[in-house]
Amino acid sequence: MKKIVIVCGLIAGFITGGWTVFFIYISQSSMNFEHGMLYGYISMLVAFSFVFVGIKNYRDDVAGGQISFGKAFKVGMLIVAIASTVYVGLWLIEYFFVITNFTETYTAHELTKLKAAGAGAAEIAKKTKEMAEFSQMYKNPFMNALMTYCEILPVGLIVALLAAAILRKKPEVNDIATV
Repeated sequence: MKKIVIVCGLIAGFITGGWTVFFIYISQSSMNFEHGMLYGYISMLVAFSFVFVGIKNYRDDVAGGQISFGKAFKVGMLIVAIASTVYVGLWLIEYFFVITNFTETYTAHELTKLKAAGAGAAEIAKKTKEMAEFSQMYKNPFMNALMTYCEILPVGLIVALLAAAILRKKPEVNDIATV
């Protein structure tokens, strides 16, 4: 089980984390945030297809073609945990060493959107204060990692639940009789 979980987890982690690095790299000059979240979640779904691969491989190659929902969910969540940790690790490296002005650029983007929407001075001042507090909090590596885990883990949890439900396979009645 270890090999399947580690390989699938690392592949999934590098797909989603690699996409983040690639997206930031190609958009670093413009730092376009408009579709970044959409692309990020799409990359997570693509990466988490390896949860299905891992559970199926475990069921077919290790568990003799049978797997309970609980065991399938465990395998899936271990893959998700590894993938999420790779994603968070790559993001922390990128945030603290590559794009050190991320929160400032994101704040400017959000305020520009607000102004373009015709927001008043009070609303802009409120948003400016919120973004300053966010920026300060996000500079703490622990909080940054925690928030980044909160981006990816819910998606992985849903995929692991679906994969476990779809791929579970109980022993056939004939299989039980021969045991």
